[in-house]
Amino acid sequence: MEFLTDPQIWISLVTSTLLEIVLGIDNIVFIAILAGKLPKERQASARRLGLAAALVTRLLLLFTLSWVVKLTKPMFSILSQEISGRDLVLILGGLFLLYKSTTEIHEKVVGEEHMGPGVTGKARSFWGIIAQIMVLDIIFSLDSVITAVGMVDQLGVMVAAVIIAVLIMLVAVNPISHFVDTYPTLKILALSFLLLVGMALVAEGFDLHIPKGYIYFAMFFSMSVEVLNIRAGRKQKAKTG
Repeated sequence: MEFLTDPQIWISLVTSTLLEIVLGIDNIVFIAILAGKLPKERQASARRLGLAAALVTRLLLLFTLSWVVKLTKPMFSILSQEISGRDLVLILGGLFLLYKSTTEIHEKVVGEEHMGPGVTGKARSFWGIIAQIMVLDIIFSLDSVITAVGMVDQLGVMVAAVIIAVLIMLVAVNPISHFVDTYPTLKILALSFLLLVGMALVAEGFDLHIPKGYIYFAMFFSMSVEVLNIRAGRKQKAKTG
């Protein structure tokens, strides 16, 4: 029971939990957008299942740390650039996120009625949505677990941090999803940032590190401006109404 009185353990737990939450922001936004494509009565189930899959994925990666560490070893080279298993996952995941974000933005801007036959039907398959969420879960989980491994030595602390972070995200996902669904401009803005995250993942795969603080600051600033625009629009509507 000495760990309960060790301040270093508690500092590591708080730091790891905050890290998991910050690194999970991209994941939660993506889950909110994808689940929003389903009928209303199935959206909450998709969000919960998506976050449950994220929890399982992260825990499995934590319990296979020896395998995760090996992923950082070079596998092959491209134009004198060494590519590891982690790099390959980040590059492919980033390209998938770029593709998915672009198609989602296209659908929102053009409108579903102008999409090709069968496109929206396929996108709204419950298990199809869950499969897409799980693919991104693996990508985001791998990145966050490798980052956490470099910061904390104790497996128990990392497991506790992941569980606490996912529980917090479970509480936050429905309000975030409702807010994003209520204002279409926020959805386009969120998808634009997922494009940015996808590009950052590809760059990371080629050892071009872009500090996530820059991305999250840009996201926070843009969201703040958009919220002010929404409030101004409400006041204008109230005056004219």
